[in-house]
Amino acid sequence: MTRTILSTLLLAACCGAQAQTAATMRLAPTPQAKNIIFFLGDGMGPTTITAARIFKEGEDGLLNFERLDRTARIKTYSADAQVTDSAPSMGAYMTGVKINNDVISMKDAKPVAPGKDANGIASIDRCGAGNGSSPMTILELAKAAGKSVGAVTTTELTHATPASTFSHVCDRDMAYTIAQQIVPGGAGYNARLKDGVDVLMGGGRNHFTPYDAKRNPKGRGDGRNLVEEFERQGYFIANTRADMASSRPGKKFLGLYSAESHLDYASKRSPTQPTLAEMTAKSIELLSNNPNGFFLMVEGGKIDHALHDTNARNALIETVAFDEAIQTALDKMRAIDPGLDHTLIVVTADHDHTMVLNGYPKRGNPVLDIVRGYGNGEPTRDADGKTFTTLVFGNGPNRPELRADVDSAQALSADYHQETGIKWSSESHGGGDVKLYAAGAGSAPFRGTIENTQVFNLMKAAAGL
Repeated sequence: MTRTILSTLLLAACCGAQAQTAATMRLAPTPQAKNIIFFLGDGMGPTTITAARIFKEGEDGLLNFERLDRTARIKTYSADAQVTDSAPSMGAYMTGVKINNDVISMKDAKPVAPGKDANGIASIDRCGAGNGSSPMTILELAKAAGKSVGAVTTTELTHATPASTFSHVCDRDMAYTIAQQIVPGGAGYNARLKDGVDVLMGGGRNHFTPYDAKRNPKGRGDGRNLVEEFERQGYFIANTRADMASSRPGKKFLGLYSAESHLDYASKRSPTQPTLAEMTAKSIELLSNNPNGFFLMVEGGKIDHALHDTNARNALIETVAFDEAIQTALDKMRAIDPGLDHTLIVVTADHDHTMVLNGYPKRGNPVLDIVRGYGNGEPTRDADGKTFTTLVFGNGPNRPELRADVDSAQALSADYHQETGIKWSSESHGGGDVKLYAAGAGSAPFRGTIENTQVFNLMKAAAGL
């Protein structure tokens, strides 16, 4: 046995723990990220990225975020399921804890759906005492460190992804409870948010305003007007794109751009609603004056909605809009922080879907079209002689008893829903790994195949939180 090998064995035997700790310390990023921007493409699995790339840039192109320096594969299973839903997967990124399906940023909690109030709306908290604990989120840690914080989404502001940054409840459907947790000084407020989340943008104004049988039939049953409470706390209130554009740094900001639901799809967006890129730019403008830095979460939430709807066209358009928001952030932050020496940008997804790209289509074939083979360019046919599209889904409602030909006019239409292998009421999530891209300060350790919980640890270490 050589002296080198013997020394190594002796070190492992007597000092294994210390050596492992030292190795871990060498791998950990040096705290340097004053700012963190976390981008979450809801449901944006690898096939969605590939298809969006072909849709926008062609097979040999790249989306903007695919040019970021660091990449990793992320395992997405939750505490109790092989296939996660958005709540525990986002909660894992935000808290570093594996969480049960349907639960918002709570450890060991069991989901309990809210009860119905006198108006028949599911708004009554039934979680019960002792049902789990509430680990700190990265947004809460950033706020405690004196940073400005924000959450931006194309979904309802109380939806699972944004809620997981600033709320702790046992069931993702508790939208009315989630809403009151972010109103400074009000009943049910999450005191960890201190003087409040500095920037909030999304839809679902009904969760913040009182019930009215005619004007707000999905409103709050407790009579509270949380928008007015925000305003009394000094928040700038925006209901439209124009309102948002008129805001200036110096005040906290609440933007609710849809009365009863999520924001529109990018393909049919009302001109009164801002784009995700515009919301991202405004958020950075409002947050970046803090000398201590900021944490911002930006969600492209409608990617997931389009995939559940088996409408690949909308999913790809939403992914491109998400990509444009990322480029907007990169441009703005490079102007503020050249080289991103003090800014960490992370782009990832919470889970996959069941969409696949199939059938040997030729190069240049529109990714939303029917399959035309790479040999002769003729339409490819299934075992029964029927044409089919390049993009299909593993499950969902659109499974005819007897397949018919699909032509290009159908496949490329705005309202076409791709066919599915298993007939189910709605397309489900997929359980595969998702991709992560990172750049800037503290991005080097984002590599390999890692747990989604480790993303929290790496962001926390990068910012020294």
